[in-house]
Parts: sequence; structure tokens; C-alpha cells
Amino acid sequence: MVATILPAFKAYDIRGKVPDELNPELAANIGRAFASVYSLKKVVVGRDIRLSSLALVQALTSGLMEMGVDVLDLGLCGTEEIYHAAFSMESAGVDGGVVVTASHNPADYNGMKFVVKGARPVTGEYGLQEMARLITGDRLQAPAAISGNLSVLHNKEEYIRHLLGYIQVGKLQPLKIVVNSGNGCAGTIIDLLEGHLPFQFVKVHHLPDGSFPHGVPNPLLPEKRAETTRAVLDTGADMGVAWDGDFDRCFFWDEKGNFIEGYYIVGLLAREMLKKTPGAKILFDPRLTWNTLEQVREAGGVPIMTRTGHAFIKERMRLEDAAYGGEMSAHHYFRDFGYCDSGMIPWLLVAALLSREGMKLSDLVTDRMAAFPVSGEINSRVADPDAIIARIEEKYRDGQKDYTDGLSVAYDQYRFNIRKSNTERLLRLNVESRGDAPLMMEKTEELLALIR
Repeated sequence: MVATILPAFKAYDIRGKVPDELNPELAANIGRAFASVYSLKKVVVGRDIRLSSLALVQALTSGLMEMGVDVLDLGLCGTEEIYHAAFSMESAGVDGGVVVTASHNPADYNGMKFVVKGARPVTGEYGLQEMARLITGDRLQAPAAISGNLSVLHNKEEYIRHLLGYIQVGKLQPLKIVVNSGNGCAGTIIDLLEGHLPFQFVKVHHLPDGSFPHGVPNPLLPEKRAETTRAVLDTGADMGVAWDGDFDRCFFWDEKGNFIEGYYIVGLLAREMLKKTPGAKILFDPRLTWNTLEQVREAGGVPIMTRTGHAFIKERMRLEDAAYGGEMSAHHYFRDFGYCDSGMIPWLLVAALLSREGMKLSDLVTDRMAAFPVSGEINSRVADPDAIIARIEEKYRDGQKDYTDGLSVAYDQYRFNIRKSNTERLLRLNVESRGDAPLMMEKTEELLALIR
């Protein structure tokens, strides 16, 4: 199998240890293979703040240009800046994009995410496996007779203008917002937005720093949340926002310093998007569903459940022409953003909502959290995931089942989803109930006993 030869090639992207699994030599070959598989003419590239990213993007660029591809280098950027360039510059001939990033992976990792024309994602099934076969089989095409050209494109004005188009700047109130970039790439964008907004930003770990002096930014981990909580409380901020390294995910804290599970943000953003596009279709993943279903239906939208994972959601969003899609893992997708995920649009929408309604963030989510308490995603490393899922399916055989992604089982007062990780021998469990936190906790412990 390809994976045993090139372990960095994953289901949706490339990720591996540097230099053992990903290095400049392989990066150059990846550029050659990407150009060959998709017959590319003009590609945008960019990189995150990791210390290995510059050498990798230079090698990748060399491989692309060798195949006659013109390259536009965005320099240091977030993943969504590559998405934006890919769909907004399609008329200018851009037919592909690559960002060198490992997002929230450990510091000694790096990786790449790919899109083709219109910011459509490249996955293992559709392109990555073929690229790996070309590289491992020594079947890369010969270099083009004329090499491609390299242009530097560090102007972010069009991207900033696009972000501001989701809100009415003139109606915003002067909120105080803690922004924790985790020494990733988000701080640069906050600085560029700052001059257009009436907000006071409290900047935490703001400067890009690939040495990760405060650890790799991943606010999905509970131990990474305390600093943002403390900053919100110490400064009396209206809310807190933090990002992972390439800022394709954003995370929220209310004015009391409480972390808000991404699940409840999905319902909040769904209602916001339905104000802009009444009756629109809204996508969500199967891990936690009841709050989103209720919110979307009450707001007059059409809820559609789809498989977890950015490639599946983007494909379904295009198929349904959905206005918005949200995952509880803090990925938020927007039709007007090329059906791609953004870590900047969500917080702008929430800030605009707070300004318009004159409410606290806690007021907007506390009732929802009480109505549908959740376990949070619990990961368990197991020897035989399939056997455990079969055991659980048998025990809860009288529940209403769904197999959109893993196994979901629903009863009148609680439901759960259990699914395998795409990359590890992990089972991921999520449990929710209808207003009954003790029942949710009881069922969580019951399921964990079966799993572990």
C-alpha cells in the first residue's frame, strides 16, 4: 500500500514528521506530481509559521515550476487565504492551491493541504493516492520545456475586503475582544482587520513564532484554554476567541471566561446565516445533532446531516448549495467562501450578533447548553474498534440507528455517536441528552465501560 511507503499521505492531506516523513526532496516531487495529476497551469502557495515550512514551500514551488506551472506565493498565511485565492482568482487562471501547514500537530510535524480549481479539495481518493503512486513508482513526468514563473503576492486587501462583507461595519458596537493567536498566523489578519472595526482587541500570544514558545496552538484541548479564560476575566472582555496555527478553526469564550463547545456555535451561526438567506439548507455532522436540528428548523432552514470531514462536507455543500455547514470540531463552512471553512468569518458574525442584539454571549448559549447538555468528544485508544462498535450496536439494538458516520443511536431522552478515527486506532464518543445532564453523564460512563 502507498501509505506504508509514503506515510505522510493521509485521507485528506499530507502530514508527517520532518524530515523522516516529509522533507524538501519529497516536497519537490509532490509539486511535480500535483502538477501532473491535475494538468495545472497556475497555482497559489503559502505556508504557516513552522520553522520547516519555508524550506518545504520553496521545494514545492521548485517542483511545480519545473513542470511549467506559474506559482503565486502568498508567503506566511492561513489555510483559508489559499482557499480564498483559489476561488477568487479562478478567472485569472488560478487552477490550484497548496498551503504548507501541520495546523495543530506537534512542532516536529509539517504537512500540506491541496485544492484545485474553485477551491475544491484534493483527497486521498481523488488525487493524493495517484500523486503518491507517481512518486513511489518513479513515474513522474519529464520537466516542461519552459519552466513556470514565480510571483510574490503578499497583498491581503481582497481577502480582508471579503471578510468584512459578512458584516455591517457601521452597526457594530465597541466590544472588547480577547484574541489568542497562539503564536500562529491569525494575529496578522487581526491587525489588518483592526483598522476597519470599532473593537478593542486584547492580544494574547499575538506574534507569529514557529518555535511555539507557549506550545502548539490547539484550543480543542482543555489544557490549552486557561490563558484565554484568564485574559477574558482579567480584562472584562465581551468574549474571547482563539485559533489553531493555520486558523481554519476558531474557538469561543463567553464574557464569564467559559469555553463554549463548538456544537453550540454551529446552532448560533446557522441562525445568523438563515437571517441572511431565509429558507437555506444548513449542513451539520452526526456527532451531536439535536440542538442544531431545533435551531435550524425554528429559524426556517432545511437541516441536512452529512458525514464528518471537510472533503465530505464541501462536496455535499456544493451538491445542496447549502449556505452554511458546521462541525462541532470548530470548522465552519460558508457558501460565499467557496464552500470552504474559515476561522475568521465565524467570530465576525458572532461579534456582529452581539452588537445587534445588545446581549452577552452567555445569554445566547446558556439556555442551549442546558437544553442539550453534551459529554464533549471523548477519545479512547482500543485494539479492535470494529468489535467494540459491534458490541455497542448489539447492546443498544432497540434504539433508532443511523450510519451516516460511524454509529449513531437515539432514544427519546438521549443519543450518542461513536466513530473510528480516520488516522489512528481511536474511537470517538459523543453523548447528548434532552435537558438531563445526569442522564447524559450516566450514559457516557455506561458507554465508556463498554469501550474500555
